[in-house]
Amino acid sequence: MSPPPDGTLTTLQALDAAAGRTIRVGLLLPWANVAVESELPRLNLRHTVFHHARLMPASRTTAIDASFWHGLREASVRALDSLLHVPLDVVMLACTSAHFTGGPPLPSGVLTAFDALLHALGEVAVARVVLVTPYPEPVTEAEAAAFTAAGVEVLAHASLGLTDGYPRVTREQVIALVERIPQDAVDAAGALVLSCTGWHTLPVIDELEHRLGKPVLSSNLAMALLAVRVPAGVGS
Repeated sequence: MSPPPDGTLTTLQALDAAAGRTIRVGLLLPWANVAVESELPRLNLRHTVFHHARLMPASRTTAIDASFWHGLREASVRALDSLLHVPLDVVMLACTSAHFTGGPPLPSGVLTAFDALLHALGEVAVARVVLVTPYPEPVTEAEAAAFTAAGVEVLAHASLGLTDGYPRVTREQVIALVERIPQDAVDAAGALVLSCTGWHTLPVIDELEHRLGKPVLSSNLAMALLAVRVPAGVGS
């Protein structure tokens, strides 16, 4: 499947421009994540507003492990309370890996960045993807299994093997990681997924879409796509 003629980023802006009202999105943000607050404003959305509440795990760790993921989930209740007086249309935990790594339940109605990826893939009817992450290999494999359980086949995946330091990943590293995916898998996939909200992937999305001839979805872009589709009933 080819990307929209003007690319996914332009399509996102068109959906936002067509909104008849302001959409307010609550983002429960891991405390050391700087990529979300850097990338979302650069999408130039006029009718979509993101309200952030930072999540500090009890372990005070930044490296992804069980204490980090479970701590984010535990901290979500208090963070959501801090947004109580904001008229939110949708709330998302701005972490992808926390979705498929277990832990305490999230507050009712809170979606994750992984949910947003599934919604975005469903909107373009993509059932086969290639997956690229900065995570350790076992976490990437857990995500591939979560996609499979949701009906999305992961044809191939590649990861950097990092437990921390995701904001320092360069655009050159992202592109080199994508190039590790076998070409036959790329050709057969309907989309490329750049998973994780914590690394900066926005600068490479247009380039990769033109190079690969298919949609490229990052976790941050997927959260924005879900947000702009709220008026149509998605995520509400």
